[in-house]
Amino acid sequence: MKYLITTIVLISIGLIIYGFNLEEGQADTANKFIGSGTLGLFLLAMPLFLIKESKGKKFNDYMLTDENVRKMQGKKPRNTDNQDTPTN
Repeated sequence: MKYLITTIVLISIGLIIYGFNLEEGQADTANKFIGSGTLGLFLLAMPLFLIKESKGKKFNDYMLTDENVRKMQGKKPRNTDNQDTPTN
């Protein structure tokens, strides 16, 4: 998967660079190369990279919930009225 993502990124960057290096008379073709390179980066490479990197991770750990904010501040999580207090 790592090599597929790297290949897509390199091809996309190559397409963008090639599109910028075309002459002024070929503006339509240049825009197509630049656009397809951009689509390759943002519609193929980025989602594949995010899927690869987020495997096995909990999505809730990265959300700013009240509980996670309290953990970052070093405070105890507060119990609401409808929750029982844990007993040991």
